[in-house]
Amino acid sequence: MKSKKLRVLIVEDSEALAEVYAGYLRDEPYVVTHVGEGTSALSFLERSPPEALLLDLKLPDMDGMEILKHIHRQQMPTSVVIITGHGSVDVAVDAMRYGAFDFIEKPFDAKRLKVTLRNALDLQSLAALVDSIKEDFQRERYHGFVGGSLKMQTVYRIIDSAAPSKATVFITGESGTGKEVCAEAIHRQSQRREAPFVALNCGAIPRDLMESEIFGHVKGAFTGAARERVGAAGQADSGTLFLDEIGEMDFDLQTKLLRFVQTGTFQKVGGTGLERVDVRFICATNRDPLEEVAEGRFREDLYYRLHVIPIHMPALRERKDDILPLANHFLSRFAEEEGKAFRGLAPETQEVFLAYGWPGNVRQLQNVIRNVVVLHNGGQVTVEMLPNPLNAGTSPRKAGAAAACEVETALPPPGDSEPLKPLRLVEKDAIERAIDQCGGNIPRAAALLEVSPSTIYRKLQAWASEED
Repeated sequence: MKSKKLRVLIVEDSEALAEVYAGYLRDEPYVVTHVGEGTSALSFLERSPPEALLLDLKLPDMDGMEILKHIHRQQMPTSVVIITGHGSVDVAVDAMRYGAFDFIEKPFDAKRLKVTLRNALDLQSLAALVDSIKEDFQRERYHGFVGGSLKMQTVYRIIDSAAPSKATVFITGESGTGKEVCAEAIHRQSQRREAPFVALNCGAIPRDLMESEIFGHVKGAFTGAARERVGAAGQADSGTLFLDEIGEMDFDLQTKLLRFVQTGTFQKVGGTGLERVDVRFICATNRDPLEEVAEGRFREDLYYRLHVIPIHMPALRERKDDILPLANHFLSRFAEEEGKAFRGLAPETQEVFLAYGWPGNVRQLQNVIRNVVVLHNGGQVTVEMLPNPLNAGTSPRKAGAAAACEVETALPPPGDSEPLKPLRLVEKDAIERAIDQCGGNIPRAAALLEVSPSTIYRKLQAWASEED
């Protein structure tokens, strides 16, 4: 893999000295750029801050300290090395209070510059690594997921590790825990993200049509087969095939699926030739797969072929820290869709939500919030607005206790009609729009996006490096 070249900006009004400094760094793995004025330096920093800055404090149009203060104020992930003359050493030392990494007193040789710059860049890389680790281990959102609980962090890390592989993933968990969201996250995190993601619910299709749904059929294969049809296997070529509720699949069809998984080839219903596709398999079930094998309802050889990377989706009652963030997420989304003014949950409603067992998991929580938003108006969601059993007696304690004993049924949420974009493009678009909306003010844009300014600056640095 080609290593990323770090960028160094020299801010020095003397062309001759700038050439000397650049010459010192010629054999170093840096992309070196030079500007001679403070305004040019500020413009460069706003476009994409470099990893390191060699800053002369005596500039023709401004004091170099103003540039340093700007970097400090904007929390830019740039290590600043001050270039100073003997008479301004005290000023350079003072600059350390504004985040300067070090200073070099003129005149200096190549060795002094290289060592100082390497140390500055090492520190910057370490800071970026720490920020990155914090993001990875404290993610509140991940593709379609909302939740920062420890159990969800574990799921995110498994997806990160599994996604680049072609290995089959077997997702288990109760209904409504987000198994399809997990499958989509694996696909979107993988190198197949630009190829199709095809989901098939094996429990929602009549058994006599299931083989045709998976493999397709030729014209005249059976009554009603008026034309040839491409099945899910063909549609998912080069992408991902997600078989949800795979435990519902007919036992005989499991034999054909096993052959397909093993060989990558299949035969259409009524066809004579074999077709080959490149498919990544993900399957899911809300049952105990080993129990299904023991009861003779699921082929043991198919189970071991599919059960390569297991992911268990935790029930909502096992990730209580995520209940209120999820509820607020759904409330914000549905309030916007319905043109309602809801802004949050009343304290007693929060008590009910945390006390309830949520047997229907995230799907049930989603449906409860949709029910409230559609049927009521207000600023906060009160207990009186909640559907049964969550509003039992309107007392939070009673409501929580009663709700834990019943399962609330509701209509499934409508599907998304807009095509999904790769997360990196969604992220880049969101960041660029936030920066534009805030007039180029990175800290304000970061506050709007609820991330740290250093996160946005690191993204800008990464995109700039990709273009170099």
